[in-house]
Amino acid sequence: MKRVANAASLPDLPEEVRAAVLDVTGRLKHLPGPLLPVLHGVQEALGHVPEDAVPLIARELNLSRADVHGVISFYHYFRSQPPGRRVIYLCRAESCQAMGAATLEKHVKQRLGVDFHQTTADGALTLEPVYCLGNCACSPAMMVDDELKGRLTPEGFDAWLAAETK
Repeated sequence: MKRVANAASLPDLPEEVRAAVLDVTGRLKHLPGPLLPVLHGVQEALGHVPEDAVPLIARELNLSRADVHGVISFYHYFRSQPPGRRVIYLCRAESCQAMGAATLEKHVKQRLGVDFHQTTADGALTLEPVYCLGNCACSPAMMVDDELKGRLTPEGFDAWLAAETK
């Protein structure tokens, strides 16, 4: 039998977090295996899945906190902290690797001063790995928010960054 969070053990949540979680779980908990759709919905609504929301998600889906936390920590897509104002996704798939993505990755991390799953000190940019952007013919690829960029070089990244920070 699973141990489920009860109301007394729920942390105080900001009202916007509580409302978003209850809205998403209310709409999706009837689905078979609703945890992944719920986590995607919460992250879409809030930009991340706050750690303090895990007990409420667990309660609403009749799961243990460990079940919810395990899924969040297993999938790199989910983040527990708010992202930067813009999110940079660097492709790490085979085609991009063959075309110099490792060099680009090292350059981007050095220029931004962050590693994957981190946000720059000014809160502007979050760096995330992705394992295919579907842009293999134009490797190496990067996506910023929803804007896809191909044949990216360290110099091309620097040009983009300079234009971004103007």
